[in-house]
Amino acid sequence: MKKIVFTALVAFRFTTVNAQEVAKEKSPLTFSGYIETYYSYDFGKPDNHLRPGFVYSHNKHNELNLNLGLAKVNYAKDNVRGNLAIMAGTYAEYNLAAEQDLLQNVYEANIGVKISSKHNLWIDAGIMPSHIGFESAIGKDCATLTRSILADNSPYYEAGAKIGYTSKSEKWYLAAMYLNGWQRIQKIDGNQTPAFGTQITYKPSGKTTLNWSTYAGNEQPDIDRKWRYFNNFYGQFKLSDKTNLTAGFDIGSQQSANKSNKYDTWFSPVLILQYKPTAKIQLAARGEYYDDEKGVIIATGTENGFKTYGFSTNFDYLISDNVMFRIEARNLASKDEVFLKNGNPTDNNTFLTTSLAISF
Repeated sequence: MKKIVFTALVAFRFTTVNAQEVAKEKSPLTFSGYIETYYSYDFGKPDNHLRPGFVYSHNKHNELNLNLGLAKVNYAKDNVRGNLAIMAGTYAEYNLAAEQDLLQNVYEANIGVKISSKHNLWIDAGIMPSHIGFESAIGKDCATLTRSILADNSPYYEAGAKIGYTSKSEKWYLAAMYLNGWQRIQKIDGNQTPAFGTQITYKPSGKTTLNWSTYAGNEQPDIDRKWRYFNNFYGQFKLSDKTNLTAGFDIGSQQSANKSNKYDTWFSPVLILQYKPTAKIQLAARGEYYDDEKGVIIATGTENGFKTYGFSTNFDYLISDNVMFRIEARNLASKDEVFLKNGNPTDNNTFLTTSLAISF
């Protein structure tokens, strides 16, 4: 009997020590990846296979293509963290077209240091995902297959330094940024003006997220400086176990001319309702509007500028936990003839998009 007890104690101790050693030896590195292929058919039938210029994601017509292929390594240990992600695809080709060749394939490259032993307070620097908006380049994290007009025409990424604080309750997140500009890694020639951003996120419960993000900067050479101010508001609400609602509103203004007291304003509201009838099926509907009369962000050269409504419906099928097939029908209707159909101006645009994505 004593021998049995002694053997059991030895086995228990060995198991405990072994588990501790495994925990100590756990690598601070984690690897992940994401691949999203797509096919989109635009009934406007553009000859160059390119959808309207304000569309930066899933923007190739009538050809199978890669929207985003991403490989990421994350380092996290004690009070240091870092991320490096390399990408390819039409998202990278068109969203980073203004960047240097070697930077066009960098999705993320940043380092973070925790600067307080008592509080969750970090400083991060480098190339980071944007602090603006509820939609990202990674489709599986979005309720709809394609991005909303406001997402495609506000920053997906940013370069600079950020100080961020998360409260002990994890209900509050506060951050301030020093940035190179509006979705810029490299600054434009002749521009020495700093840009700034802030973010406040409040999660009163597991069912609600409220966010307010801001941006202030100049996107011109300093000799023609025009200050731009931008606000992004959104709320995400879990209405039930199967239903989610996202409501967003962007509004920005930019000086009409250097040293002018007049500002040109643009704005965009969006609503997205998602319903999950089964564990493998997700449905979504989106309504949106984008008003940029003066062409600050989307220039058209038409009388009323870009004033466009959008509606879409989405069907997702989760083939497995990490593989998703999606199909979306979407229509855009504008006040002016800002689209093309068979080479002729028209005021509406309809297209279908499908995608197949895997994450690992």
